[in-house]
Formats: sequence, structure tokens, C-alpha cells
Amino acid sequence: MSLDALRSAIPDYARDLRRNLGSVLDDSGLSAQQLWGTVLATAIASRSAVVVRELAPEARANLSPEAYTAAKTAAAVMAMTNVFHRTRHLLSDHEYGKLRAGLRMNVLGNPGVDKIDFELWSFAVSAINACGLCLDSHEQALRKAGVGRETVQEAIRIAAVIQAVGVTLEAEAILGDQAGSLPGAAPLGPA
Repeated sequence: MSLDALRSAIPDYARDLRRNLGSVLDDSGLSAQQLWGTVLATAIASRSAVVVRELAPEARANLSPEAYTAAKTAAAVMAMTNVFHRTRHLLSDHEYGKLRAGLRMNVLGNPGVDKIDFELWSFAVSAINACGLCLDSHEQALRKAGVGRETVQEAIRIAAVIQAVGVTLEAEAILGDQAGSLPGAAPLGPA
């Protein structure tokens, strides 16, 4: 399996995704660490087994062991905090926002990589998980650190494409239209 196998598994009706995947991976203005950390974190957030399986080796080859771990950590921590903060924000009783969270997030203080990179990965995962509060928080931290809007938007583009590829390939596996294209392509959740 390879990145080429992932690209070729994208069905013709979604060929724009194939082109967009190539674009975000091959023509990104991000550093290699920012790019591949964003790719890995959003692949995990996409919940697509096939996307994680195909993109993780590329990410591992392009990231230091510390950055590889930090990208996985960003996906894990945001999986928790996005649900928590999104839910508190959506509740009509805003008193929940005044309560102590009581969730351990020590890694945010020392993620093991440049904090800007970790913020970018957290932002991209928050985009997939649709947490407006977290998106605003991470975007503000990035902008305060001098990161330009183009860089922030590049993380959004990567998140959008990785999520769409995951949704498409998992749907194809369920529908059987691509059966056999990628061994092991199966949904992570119940069918």
C-alpha cells in the first residue's frame, strides 16, 4: 500500500478529491513538519481506517519520532476537548461554561514540538470535529504567534480534503463499489 494506492482508490466521481489530495500534499506552503503533522492528525480525526493506514507511513517518514507522537497527541487531546467544549457551547444553559473542566491536558504546556505546529494540528483537528470554540481559540493563538491567514487556511484545506477522502472511501467500502481496491477498507464504527 502507498499514497499512490490511496489516490487511485478514490472513485472517478470524486476525482476532484484525488486532485485536491495531490495539491495539499505536493504543493503546500507549510514546512514538512507542519504538513505531515497536519495530515496525520486529521487522518486520525477522520476516523477512516484506510486513510490512517495509508497516510501514517508517509507521515512517519516525514516526521521526527517526537513530531509523529505529537501529531497523534493533538488528535487524541482534541477528540476529547472538542466534544467537551462544543457541547458546553451548544447547551442553552451557559452556566456550564463557568464550571471547572476537570480534564487533564498537561501536554498542551509541552507538546514535544514547536507550539505553533501543535496549535496548527489542533486547529485542523478542531475543524474536522466542528468545535467553534476550539477553532477560535487555536486560530487566535496562531495569529498571535504571527502565523498568517494563508497558513491557517492551508490547515483547513488539508483537514477538508483528508476528511472528504476518508468519508468517500469508507462509503465506497460500505457500498461495495470499490470492494477489493484497498484491502481492509472498512468503517471504524458500526455499519
